[in-house]
Amino acid sequence: MSTPTEKASPDRSATGGRDRSRRASSEGSWPAAISEGIGNLLSRPLASYHLILTIAFLLTAFGLVMVLSASSVEGYSKEGSAYGLFATQVIFALLGLAVFYVMLRLPVRLLRRVAAPLIVVTTILLALVLVPGIGTLSQGARRWFVVGGLSVQPSELVKVALCVWGAHLLASRRRENASLKELLIPLLPVALLICVLIVLEPNLSTTITIAIIVGALLWFAGLPVKVFLSFAAVGVALAVLLALVEGYRSQRVMSFLGSIDDPQGAGYQARQATFALANGGVFGVGLGQSRAKWNYLPNAHNDFIFAIIGEELGLVGGLLVVLLFAILAFIGFRIAARSVDPFLRLMTATITVLITAQAFINIGYVVGLLPVTGIQLPLLSAGGTSTLTVLAMLGLLANAARHEPEAVAALVGGEPSRFGRWLRLPTPVPYRPTRADALRDRLDRRRPERSRPAPPAASGSKWPRLRGAARGTEKPSARRSTGDGRAPRTSRVRVDYRTGYSGTRGNGADRASTSRSTGGSTRWGGSGGVTANAPGGRRSGPTSSWRPDGRGGTRR
Repeated sequence: MSTPTEKASPDRSATGGRDRSRRASSEGSWPAAISEGIGNLLSRPLASYHLILTIAFLLTAFGLVMVLSASSVEGYSKEGSAYGLFATQVIFALLGLAVFYVMLRLPVRLLRRVAAPLIVVTTILLALVLVPGIGTLSQGARRWFVVGGLSVQPSELVKVALCVWGAHLLASRRRENASLKELLIPLLPVALLICVLIVLEPNLSTTITIAIIVGALLWFAGLPVKVFLSFAAVGVALAVLLALVEGYRSQRVMSFLGSIDDPQGAGYQARQATFALANGGVFGVGLGQSRAKWNYLPNAHNDFIFAIIGEELGLVGGLLVVLLFAILAFIGFRIAARSVDPFLRLMTATITVLITAQAFINIGYVVGLLPVTGIQLPLLSAGGTSTLTVLAMLGLLANAARHEPEAVAALVGGEPSRFGRWLRLPTPVPYRPTRADALRDRLDRRRPERSRPAPPAASGSKWPRLRGAARGTEKPSARRSTGDGRAPRTSRVRVDYRTGYSGTRGNGADRASTSRSTGGSTRWGGSGGVTANAPGGRRSGPTSSWRPDGRGGTRR
């Protein structure tokens, strides 16, 4: 006869086995749980908008902390105060947050209306800064105006203007089989004029960023790959030529290539940055404990602030910065892919490329992968005008995120959050195609089916990025019949950007429906729309979702 202890032992072993299997299954489900959590977060209608706000706040706050740490020694040695540069950076950060809020509230129609005056004003400022007595000469360059004791750099302001105006211009001219002249003129001549004015300052690093903006605009607008590569090759050749013409630039390039081995000359700054990163190790020496900032590393608070981050916070801090910019790039392209307005698509994608490219070029030359160019790390390097313009661009990204179809449906049909009520943000208006797009759609529908040209394929076509400018046709499944068998009367809203966005017009029956529209296609395609077929004329959820093949599907 078995004892009670012997009888209980198999039960305990079985229970332990079940516990072990439960623990193993729970451990194995951690990646799935994390993936599910991220998916749930991104599935929210305002996920892109909230993530942009979070990234902007984190980068701004982290940048202020690092500027205070990196500039304290140099500020005390030059001005007798460790907080001089930090105070200036705080002022520009506050101004940047105010501009961020203005860009967030700005209606899209008004943004497009001021695009041309904005590029004209900033170009005039670029010319005025070269005039002696107006522009301030510092370190052999005329790049700044001094306004109320604060330095303003017009070459930074022109970046925002070019992103907005270029996107407005190309979105207004989008159509199938658009000619090369329509894509390049007047965008390319204006960009060349801006580059010439910036080179005369001189400022090669900002010229490179202008080239990045123009390249991104043309790429997403659908410039043929062969033509785009030709322009890229010419741009690289000109950049190399300008770098070799000036003495200090050529020494930097030669030092990077190994032709000059002068640790106290051209390669001093890059070498000191490498020493700072090596001193930081994995976890860093501690916040504020950097040795390189004690006048060993020039421009530690500006161009080489990433070296101070790596020294004080180590590899962990450096990877955190890279992760933040990678998340920002993902969110920016996500907003662009989900936008139905071709203007917002082009502008959002271009701004995302610009900020990300500046970040990784800066990190690249600090860690020794690229020659030193002087491009700042956005929101982290000390630079008042740069901080202000980057925050303005992030405000435009947040504005575009609020105009995603799902975000518009959520904001129109639901109550605003407490944070939204506190900011007093206006309700976004759904995108409507322009009159030209509506006319083109009407002509396409009148054309016989057999005579319509086949849409260009996703690959192999000369213009695969410009297909489907704005189709307003409805699917048969979306049509509703009345009692007498006739289709209900609807009102298709056609609004151009001289008057801007607007709501539906007509009688009550007309206001109860809007046409589903798809925005102009880009290199990734995409479509979406907002319907207003809910009872009482209130807009319901989105009717289309973006797919990789560029087609919209009706949500059930």
